[in-house]
Amino acid sequence: MQVSRRGVLAGAAAGGGLLIGWWLMPRSYASPLVAAKGEHLFGAWLKIATDGVVTIAVPQLEMGQGITTLLPQIVAHELGADWRQIAVEPAPVSGAYGNVPLAQKWIALWDPLAAGLSESTDALMAKRFAGAQRFNATADGTSLAAYEMPCREAAAAARAMLAQEAAARWGVAWEECEVEGGLVMHGEQRATFGELADGAAGYAPPDPPPLRPEPPREAPLPADSNAPSAYPRLDLPSKVDGSYRFAGDVRLPGMVFASIRHGPIDGSELTGFDREAVSGIEGIAGIIKSKRWLAVAAETWWSADAALEAMKPRFSTSAPISSNEIVARLDTFLTGGKGFTIAETGFGRDAMSRVDMARRYEIEPHHAAPVETACAAARYADGRLDLWMAAQAPEQARIAAARAIGIATEDVALYPMPAGGSFDARLEHDHAIEIALIAKQLGRPVQLTWPRRDALIRSRPRAPAWLLVGAQLSKADDGAIDGLRLRIATPPAAREFGKRLFGNLTTMAAIRETTGEPDPLACEGAVPPYELPGVVVEHVPVEIGLPVGRVRGNAYGPTTFAIESFIDEIAAKHGREPLSFRMAMLGNDVRLAACLQRAAQLAGWDGGADQSGQGLACARIGDGPEAARIACVVTARQGEGGVRVTQLAAAVDIGRIINHDIARQQIEGGLVFGMGIALGNPFKLRAGIPESLDYAGLGLPRLADCPQMRIEFLASEAPPADPGELGAVVAPPAIANALFSATGLRLRRLPLLSDGI
Repeated sequence: MQVSRRGVLAGAAAGGGLLIGWWLMPRSYASPLVAAKGEHLFGAWLKIATDGVVTIAVPQLEMGQGITTLLPQIVAHELGADWRQIAVEPAPVSGAYGNVPLAQKWIALWDPLAAGLSESTDALMAKRFAGAQRFNATADGTSLAAYEMPCREAAAAARAMLAQEAAARWGVAWEECEVEGGLVMHGEQRATFGELADGAAGYAPPDPPPLRPEPPREAPLPADSNAPSAYPRLDLPSKVDGSYRFAGDVRLPGMVFASIRHGPIDGSELTGFDREAVSGIEGIAGIIKSKRWLAVAAETWWSADAALEAMKPRFSTSAPISSNEIVARLDTFLTGGKGFTIAETGFGRDAMSRVDMARRYEIEPHHAAPVETACAAARYADGRLDLWMAAQAPEQARIAAARAIGIATEDVALYPMPAGGSFDARLEHDHAIEIALIAKQLGRPVQLTWPRRDALIRSRPRAPAWLLVGAQLSKADDGAIDGLRLRIATPPAAREFGKRLFGNLTTMAAIRETTGEPDPLACEGAVPPYELPGVVVEHVPVEIGLPVGRVRGNAYGPTTFAIESFIDEIAAKHGREPLSFRMAMLGNDVRLAACLQRAAQLAGWDGGADQSGQGLACARIGDGPEAARIACVVTARQGEGGVRVTQLAAAVDIGRIINHDIARQQIEGGLVFGMGIALGNPFKLRAGIPESLDYAGLGLPRLADCPQMRIEFLASEAPPADPGELGAVVAPPAIANALFSATGLRLRRLPLLSDGI
């Protein structure tokens, strides 16, 4: 058996392999759920009450992606419940809900020396880590991969237990009972879940649980269908009437409200403020200063923020970075920096003896910028901290808060709240540290809400990337690619993020520890979906002086933009029609080929002829049968008001569809997000501070900017894949290619209008 660095150390400590086996040994975790009066527990995933309500625990952050409908839908289908009897509660942080697929994907972030020994060892390590470290994180579209089968197994076990209780009452074999619509049936006999719950909870769950032959699925609908969903979103009514509760809606007895001011850049230090300036402001409950920020708590948030404005906090900074300096570093490293080969397919370098065509693509940083700024409520008393906040990695937020105020992690209770958007911003936990310090110093409940200014200053944008793409082309002069090489100058963003998330390092310390390290996760998507004789991908790590993080689409955004733009450029230079040119290179990827053909049909593709304003792009996210695929045709035009996208047509293959309505929402939202990346305002820094400190300055699409959308999913028997990133990744290159068709101008920088048009 191959062993990890951690296992070697543990084994050495024991004088043998005993602790290695202990580390890799599977663990079981008791249900963390608590039954209210009239409720009965059925494992870690669901409770059934005597009134028939089935409450399902969801261990993932609801941030608009619909996970608090998807997982309950899976349970309802397998259990045989009526959708009207389903309720949801956020699951407590627990080893029972470890996200094993994400832990395995991110193993290089939490244990870089152990990563990659073998696939089986990585899987064992990930399973142990996810449970022992209560790693319930929501990220990278892994929710269904991680939780569909546990939900099905829990529901199947509960269904069997209900059937056993009914069968015992009726004197029949439980296998002969049917369970549908919230009823257990045998012939003319009927019993509701509520009537059976008390007795059924006493049965031992069957092992293995009797899964239904068919997993949950919904058939794809035509692009223009408005058929109602059989499983409407559970959170929709409360979001419409305003009763849905976010962290900002939490109210505790005696609570005060805090605002905050951070230094202009990471590493800034608070040097002074005018304490007397708050004398005329009523309701001030406290002034809390830290080395790097100043906060005020008051009876209202507006009073707290006005007090900060009046006190004019001052910060010292060292070496503030500007956008021009970032560009200069990327320029220098792209051509002269040390590159690390992180991917090589086919014949690799041997496929290229010359470069016949090369282009450079530049992708600027991009904010996550969810509508909801960072917000948390807290209460500290008797050495215990209670936290109410939205967190994509709740256990890491607990650990950070506990360390900040010097208490044990077990003395921090985190009550998961939904997020008003995230786009991966809630993987960061700065506000958990700040609210813990503020609550401890005040000694009373407090709610902290970041102003928009601070949300933008403290945002860790998606890393900028400068890409040089070169190809050796066929001597037949038909544009066929014999070899492709990508050289990517970008920070090791994933490793830097991992140091913050798992190492609890400050931003600048994380940058220092990862400077110069190659990072495959920072270059995801660089191996194109096309079957080419040889591909080589090099990462050139660049330290840009700006902390970077995760944003919807992550590294697939820059790499897909460069590849799909480059493919279009080759096609145009050699007079090839863009659709057929791509189809010829897809090899065995029949699913992506079908997406391209259907997207072209939906859009009325005319070949992308000059002045047509139509552009095409496709993308594949993930590996193996679980990969998601999309093809998109954009119709755009240039007018007096600038560039306008008039239609988006997309064909999508996400494998088996669980909830068609939610999948479509995710594609639509991703396409609009991608429009913002393509056509929004560039992220510009001056002396370390973003030039725009309000939401309007981001230039994001408004409702009036949203084009007609025609979206269709393709039927597939593949495992379900996440649709959330697809639109954000494919829209920018499709828009760029459409603008080339409309104007004849090839724009190679994101945002596309960074330098005007």
